[in-house]
Amino acid sequence: MIDFHSHLVPGVDDGAADVEQARAALAELRGQGVHTAITTPHLSGALTKHPGKLRARLDRVEAQWKELRDIAAGHDPGLRLELGAEVMLDTDTPDLSDPRTRLAGTAFALVEFPRMLVPVNAEQTLSYLLERGWTPIVAHPERYPNLHEELRDAAEWRRMGVRLQVNAGALMGRFGREAQGRAWRLLRLGWADYLASDYHARGRLALAGARDLLHSRGGEEQAALLLETNAARLLTGEPPLEVPPLEVPPPLWKRILRRGE
Repeated sequence: MIDFHSHLVPGVDDGAADVEQARAALAELRGQGVHTAITTPHLSGALTKHPGKLRARLDRVEAQWKELRDIAAGHDPGLRLELGAEVMLDTDTPDLSDPRTRLAGTAFALVEFPRMLVPVNAEQTLSYLLERGWTPIVAHPERYPNLHEELRDAAEWRRMGVRLQVNAGALMGRFGREAQGRAWRLLRLGWADYLASDYHARGRLALAGARDLLHSRGGEEQAALLLETNAARLLTGEPPLEVPPLEVPPPLWKRILRRGE
């Protein structure tokens, strides 16, 4: 599997607190079958409007990431580790011209909205990024409680060319029933482009569990696209392939009634 949303760089955000915690997180990734990971420390979009402060922040993160990469090379040689960022869209016009603000230096940028709410100007900000040649990937859309009940926001973002990344843990109910329901609905509609961990170097990584859950629901093809194929294409600068809508079997009582017909 390939994971491109995590917080493993020690001491730079609310993820791994220190090197030991980061090392344990790397082992967890490898143990679940992850062979490539882009770790994505939090980054304020507003900070990108201040070149000196931005450079200092990115230099510090990169130095810590290089230390983590060396640890991975020594302890988990089968794990390829890249650097990216999870950009908070706390400004309408973030400057993502520094490749370190994007995923492994590609044109894809992992973004999230402030205060876990979709702002009224979301489409304007996403359009700004698209117009400059950067493809936003909205992280965990299922976790925004004010996402339209019929997911109209997500539909419009996709129409614009924005991509969507669902958290693996959401499928398993780790963020509550409402987020879980939205996550599965995105898959049923075929609107999720990627599945990633958002792993904060604590607890059990959700990737293998989410993959197994998809398999149990007949979603082997979807799991392969969401967890491997599309992320591999991201690393080579290619857009994701369409993920077929996940067919959900009818409730048990309906299946029983059909047998009696």
